[in-house]
Amino acid sequence: MGWVDFDLIGSEGFWVGPESDALSVELLYSQVEGEEEEEEEKFTDVGDLSVWSRLGLYIAHSIMSHPTDEELGNDMDIKSMAASSEIHSENLPFVHKVGVPPNQNFFKEFGDTLKETFFADDPLRPFKDQTRSRKFVLGLQTVFPILQWCTEYNFTKFKGDLIAGLTIAILCIPQDIGYAKLANLKPQYGLYTSFVPPLIYAFMGSSRDMAIGPVAVVSLLLGTLLQNEIDPVKEPYQYLRLAYTATFFAGITQFILGFFRLGFLIDFLSHAAIVGFMAGAAITIALQQLKGLLGIKNFTRKTDIVSVMRSVWSTVDSEWSWPTILIGITFLALLLVSRYIGKKNKKLFWVPAIAPLFSVIVSTFLVGITRADKHNVLIVGTIPRGINPSSVHEIFFNGSNVLTGFRIGVVAGMIALTEAIAIGRTFAGMKDYQLDGNKEMVALGTMNIVGSMTSCYVATGSFSRSAVNCMAGCHTAVSNIVMSCVVLLTLELITPLFKFTPNAILASIIISAVVGLIDIDAMILIWKIDKFDFVACMGAFIGVVFDSVEMGLLIAVSISFAKILLQVTRPRTALLGKLPRTIVYRNIKQYPEATKVPGVLIVRVDSAVYFSNSNYVRERILRWLADEEEQLKETAQPQIQYLIIEMSPVTDIDTSGIHAFEELYRSLQKREIQLALANPGAVVMTKLYSSNFPNLIGEDKIFLTVADAVRSCAPNMEEP
Repeated sequence: MGWVDFDLIGSEGFWVGPESDALSVELLYSQVEGEEEEEEEKFTDVGDLSVWSRLGLYIAHSIMSHPTDEELGNDMDIKSMAASSEIHSENLPFVHKVGVPPNQNFFKEFGDTLKETFFADDPLRPFKDQTRSRKFVLGLQTVFPILQWCTEYNFTKFKGDLIAGLTIAILCIPQDIGYAKLANLKPQYGLYTSFVPPLIYAFMGSSRDMAIGPVAVVSLLLGTLLQNEIDPVKEPYQYLRLAYTATFFAGITQFILGFFRLGFLIDFLSHAAIVGFMAGAAITIALQQLKGLLGIKNFTRKTDIVSVMRSVWSTVDSEWSWPTILIGITFLALLLVSRYIGKKNKKLFWVPAIAPLFSVIVSTFLVGITRADKHNVLIVGTIPRGINPSSVHEIFFNGSNVLTGFRIGVVAGMIALTEAIAIGRTFAGMKDYQLDGNKEMVALGTMNIVGSMTSCYVATGSFSRSAVNCMAGCHTAVSNIVMSCVVLLTLELITPLFKFTPNAILASIIISAVVGLIDIDAMILIWKIDKFDFVACMGAFIGVVFDSVEMGLLIAVSISFAKILLQVTRPRTALLGKLPRTIVYRNIKQYPEATKVPGVLIVRVDSAVYFSNSNYVRERILRWLADEEEQLKETAQPQIQYLIIEMSPVTDIDTSGIHAFEELYRSLQKREIQLALANPGAVVMTKLYSSNFPNLIGEDKIFLTVADAVRSCAPNMEEP
């Protein structure tokens, strides 16, 4: 008797007697196919079998149909072996080979990469298969989103936008006057900035909830950077011109980032760094308001906490004005209480919204009838009536101040952009609509360019006003138009009434507004999630509070980049073990119950392998190997014979990475250890084959899964 092996066709094989017909596999196959109906009648109990399974049973049946005397006694054994063979063949796992994607045209691949980088949202999709007239309309709607939603606008939406616009106008008027002083500008420039830019944004912006105008952080940043170049007291006109120039270049920066779809650059400033920077800026702004709150006339130009507190305490006897302090503290308490009420009860959002204007009206009236300004209570003074005058000819387009304005404008523009995009995304997520970041940048840039030509300084989205705008029931950007109209009426009719407004009230309003920038809960969450992020947060915070706004910003950016470099140059790796009763392999630190495979070391690399980290990856893997061999030697266990690298997280590899793997292979060869790869991705496989790396280690050493690799290296670990 002999053994007919049918491993290649999915069966273990069958015993064939010497007297059986010498039929070829092809003939048997044809007989099975030709006599399919007959065999189905004979083997109705075998169920739904494949052709090859029926072939095996056909051979067994043929042998049993013509048995020799010797074989008659073995009839039952043959049947049981056939059944066992069939069951075993069904249990055999199917091993897939790792696919190698076809080679792509270089220009197509490069084009796809550029498209994914700059046009990931496929902005031209709506234009596909459209007529010319329709494309023209879609183009206008892309530039001016108001044309898209205005067709669905109705009275109900207008009613909500009207109430929201009036509410944020009441909030913004006193804030604008205070923020202008924060930027070392006269009060009217804050109102100018809440008139023109919101109108431009309403037509070009894609956020429905964001309220536009001057904000505390950008005002402080701009004022600090500008006064380092030109003294606002000694040269107010030159200072104003430099402010316009910085605003112009801030708008240019924002517009270019949006037009060339470079918005991803602002994402390099991490959320943790922004939280720390905002909190530090809030404390710095509050400290700066001590000048107005205490009635101090001679105040330091520095913003760090040490200089400010020294300036405050050195003037206790000479400059502190107790009537000013009384006014300031009283209304600050009122504003903070109203803020607390609005936070506790969302339906009473209008309380903190009207509190600033109420405080301005009451305090102005009291100072006016008591003439407290003659008793060391500093007041705003006369605010000229009229809308924004043109400032086109006051922007520096030549001379040394151009570069200064450009430098300040880029910094202020990036901070303004970061704040606006963060606000826009927050409210878009709350109301479940899409926000196009690049459109936002173009809109913000355009409004600041136009604003610089109409006596405005850098404007952006305000979180406090946007929150009030949202809670007041706004539906579209028409609320910004309503706010602009109210500011227009204020400039034309009401500004003379602000003459007796005490500076202490403006200081109180700003302090109460910036309190919300200190997010303690976010800091605690950052500490719990990522300690390195917390370092970035605290670095930015300490830099702003103890040095300057620009230093805090520099520290924030530096730490953010340091984190990126650290993650790129020192990627994580992990040892994998087999989870009990499975064929799943996971990090043994995360799953302590996972067991190592005897004689096999499995390492996962959790990053792309580039020139910046290739040597580290190779050395780290060898260090894992050395540590493991040392432990095995101490316990007298078998040494490592196979090293399997799990490459699922490796999204890409470059020439340096492949060289590092080649060096790793040579090092392992010297130790008589085989190298195997598990589940390399399409990009990685393409580059490995381009470098002939599979020929070096052997194509049979590249597996689809870790389980397949282990099954090949350690067959005894095959079953879960």
